[in-house]
Amino acid sequence: MSPGSPALHGPAAGPDAKATAVGTAQVEIREVSKSFGGVQAVSGVSFDVAKGEIVSVIGPNGAGKTTLLNCISGVFHPERGRIVLEGEDVTHLRPPQIAARGVARTFQNIALFRGMTVIDNLMLGRHLHMRNGVLRSMLYWGAGQREEVAHRKVVEDIVDFLEIEAIRKRPVGSLPYGLQKRVELGRALALHPKVLLLDEPMGGMNIEEKEDMARFILDVSDEWGTTIILIEHDMGVVMDISRRVVVLDLGQKIAEGTPTEVKANPLVVKAYLGTKAT
Repeated sequence: MSPGSPALHGPAAGPDAKATAVGTAQVEIREVSKSFGGVQAVSGVSFDVAKGEIVSVIGPNGAGKTTLLNCISGVFHPERGRIVLEGEDVTHLRPPQIAARGVARTFQNIALFRGMTVIDNLMLGRHLHMRNGVLRSMLYWGAGQREEVAHRKVVEDIVDFLEIEAIRKRPVGSLPYGLQKRVELGRALALHPKVLLLDEPMGGMNIEEKEDMARFILDVSDEWGTTIILIEHDMGVVMDISRRVVVLDLGQKIAEGTPTEVKANPLVVKAYLGTKAT
């Protein structure tokens, strides 16, 4: 498929693209602060995420992790600080504008259309790349028919990638929780994002489902070259798949480093891990 075809319009080329070399800062968080009433949810947080990195943000409940992700994705706007994406200040852009620049996300609580099939939920993730709109494309009208075929090929590739061929025509609401989480990842991938924000992608999963999700996240990073910012409470997963870890506590960054460095940091042990790992 040529780069100019409708299916590949957008920020990134998808799973057939070569991985981007890790190095250049793609996301820059600069002294970001956000409060709600008298509660300071995020206070002066700064860190960079390089192209192709998997960076996990961890911390106790109420540490400000999801608030920070909401600031990056445009759901919230910080009172102070800046968020820079590939050199562009995107601090005050709205979520659709952030998405148009190649940032996709998943949520703690699954945000899928339960009455629609898996394949149709994934097609909705292509909306930014559809010249004729989702409805016209899916109804096979004129140019929309040709565009729908091209976009459906992209979605079918994602179905294969996530190993969900057997459930592609089932309503999402009929699926087990772990498979719904996988479908939500697929819908985010349908955007072909440069940056993927994952908010507790393993939450509520059993061990086997977590292992599968961790494998998919690593494959997205390795095969697509996608930059990933991840919130996750399962420390085993965090330590296994992250290149770097950022630790928040009471809205402030208390540590940053490799998984090994963070695991041994006394501040992290006291605030979050509870006992020093050996």
